[in-house]
Amino acid sequence: MISIYVETNFFLELVFQQEEYKSCEAILALCQSHQVNLIIPAYSLVEPNQKLYRQAQKRKKLQEELNQELSQLRRSEVHRARIQNLQDAASLIIASTQEEQSRFLLYRNQLLDVAGIITLSQTILSYAVTCESEYGLSAQDSVVYASVIHHLEGRKPQKACFLNRNSKDFDRPDIVESLQNLNC
Repeated sequence: MISIYVETNFFLELVFQQEEYKSCEAILALCQSHQVNLIIPAYSLVEPNQKLYRQAQKRKKLQEELNQELSQLRRSEVHRARIQNLQDAASLIIASTQEEQSRFLLYRNQLLDVAGIITLSQTILSYAVTCESEYGLSAQDSVVYASVIHHLEGRKPQKACFLNRNSKDFDRPDIVESLQNLNC
């Protein structure tokens, strides 16, 4: 059976329903029907929390500023009729944050139910530091890459695939070669 390794962006695609989310849902369905093994670094299940939190804070601030401006505009008879469109935008900001939080919980639970989780260890974190300098990866990408490599070395699957949207970092000849050497 093929092992499919995914990273943070797989989870984010699902949560934010971005361009590739239908493909991610199809992969998740294959995993749920036991046709493939889905494997995700533990870090990739935690990292989206920070993105959701930062985005919620940013949207809350934007919504507060928008509400202040709308209050001022409502005072003007000239603008009062056009306020509804902006009011709809303020509602969208609130609703989208709540919807994304709900999808986060839904998909996190689905991933926890069916995916193999690569736990963080001292070995992985130490190797991540090496990867950061050796490959010029960010700290986050280094942890993901080190997790995948460590898991591949320990499991030695016959066939594996590392799916990611981060081609500027992971689609490098040296990284691709290291994955291919592990049947990935």
